[in-house]
Amino acid sequence: MGKYKVGSLFSGIGGICSAFEQADFKVKWSNEFDKKACETYKKNFKGVNLIEGDICKIEHPEDLSNVDVVTSGFPCQAFSIAGYRKGFDDERGNLFFETARFIEHLKPKAFLLENVRNLIAHDKGRTFKIIEEVIRKELNYSFIPFVLDSKEYGNIPQTRSRIYIVGFRGEGNYYHKGQPNLFDPSITHTCTSQFDTPTSIPLLNTIQDMLHTTKQEERYYYREGHRYFDKLNEAMKSMRTVYQWRRVYVRENKSNLCPTLTANMGTGGHNVPLVLVKDGIRKLTPKECLRFQGFPEDFEFPTNMANSHCYKQAGNSVVVPVVKRIADEIRRVLVWKYGNYET
Repeated sequence: MGKYKVGSLFSGIGGICSAFEQADFKVKWSNEFDKKACETYKKNFKGVNLIEGDICKIEHPEDLSNVDVVTSGFPCQAFSIAGYRKGFDDERGNLFFETARFIEHLKPKAFLLENVRNLIAHDKGRTFKIIEEVIRKELNYSFIPFVLDSKEYGNIPQTRSRIYIVGFRGEGNYYHKGQPNLFDPSITHTCTSQFDTPTSIPLLNTIQDMLHTTKQEERYYYREGHRYFDKLNEAMKSMRTVYQWRRVYVRENKSNLCPTLTANMGTGGHNVPLVLVKDGIRKLTPKECLRFQGFPEDFEFPTNMANSHCYKQAGNSVVVPVVKRIADEIRRVLVWKYGNYET
């Protein structure tokens, strides 16, 4: 018995790939531009054909091995609230069209896109509408968007809200039950009608479950004499929360959740995640950041990789358990439609 096959675009360090592998898919190939992220990916996905470099320079996607699902975590900076809101005027926004090019040539049975939640509202909704029109009218896939937060859908104590878009081949004219004004409940023969978006689950994991129980390397700690120590020591009183240094003050996240991890954490400036532990005040370690993204415990960064790269890669990734729940449902629907995959 074989497995449904996946091709991953903008794969980063492999958060989406890890989720699909856990959902019993086989990742055949992936593409990533960032060299350091590629190093981490290769350490953890030894059997995957990683195509390193600019996606725009892959001129013939059809030359890649056939896959059943294309995934794409295309860069979100162009659509981020924290960015410049340029959308498709930003060359990074145009990378969505590279994803569309691969879907057009490869014609997978399904796709999964992931992006920041603000994609929905960007440019008063016009950006999102263009994406839907390309997917429905030009590619003839259905368009099923939904927003999931890791604390409600992944059992991960981090506030991280992302939009996911799923679509199925040949169903551009069909709508999902999550679009009630357009959905026809009498249509039951499509993958689109069968697909169920994940429901919320209890948050059982705590911040303490994500943290090391032993003393860490001294470089992670803020000791007396450090220029920020007095302010941190005055403000940080609880061992049950995550704090952030915000340039001139300390912010406490009182919801007992980790704030959204970002690519610039750990590099100074702002947004540095901090915790109070029995050994003192310290930053989250890169390994703890991976835990807050739900990576398997055996996932590792390459030896001697600079912490700045590790933090960036963790902050750019997805929450693996959330994506796994989506992948599980995609697989269920593919089996319903096409049967168990035969080699």
